[in-house]
Amino acid sequence: MIAEEARDILVDGYNVIKNNLMFRTLETKSLAEARLLLIRQLQNRYRHTTHRVIVVFDGDGKHEQMSHEDHIRIIYSRYGETADSVIKRLSAEARSAGRLVQMYSDDEDIRQTVAEHGGTVQTTDHLMKHMQAAPRDMAIRSQHRQKMRRIYGIDTPYKLEDELE
Repeated sequence: MIAEEARDILVDGYNVIKNNLMFRTLETKSLAEARLLLIRQLQNRYRHTTHRVIVVFDGDGKHEQMSHEDHIRIIYSRYGETADSVIKRLSAEARSAGRLVQMYSDDEDIRQTVAEHGGTVQTTDHLMKHMQAAPRDMAIRSQHRQKMRRIYGIDTPYKLEDELE
C-alpha cells in the first residue's frame, strides 16, 4: 500500500454543520454538540494519519482562540474576523511553507482562494463520505473475504466458471 503524503486538512466547521442533515438536526438541539460531533468524527477518521487537521469556526473573542484535541487543531476566529479569512490565511501559510493543502467547504469564495494558492478543494459532502467510509485496510479485507466466499462456494449463486470467463 502506498503511503499518502502528509497535508494540512482545513475544515470550514460551521459550513459542514450547516450543509449536512445530521449536524443540522443536532444543531437545533445544541450547536456545541454539533461541533463536538464534527470534531469526534474528524478525530476518528484522521487519528492514524500524518495529516494536520485544522477545523475553523467563527468566534467572537478578543483574540483568535486555538486548542488541540487528539490530533485536531480547533481554531475560533476573533471578533470581526471570519472563519473564511482564517482558512485563507492558513492555506497561504501552508503553501508558502511547502505543505500540501486540502480544504473542505461549500463556500465558493474560500474554494477559489485556496485553489489559487495551489490547494485541493472538496465539498462538505465529500468530507462526510470520506469520514463515514470504512478505513482503507478494512475495505480491502472485506473485498478479499467476499471474493474468497464466492471462489470457495460459500455464496451459493456464485460459480467458479463465472470467474474464469
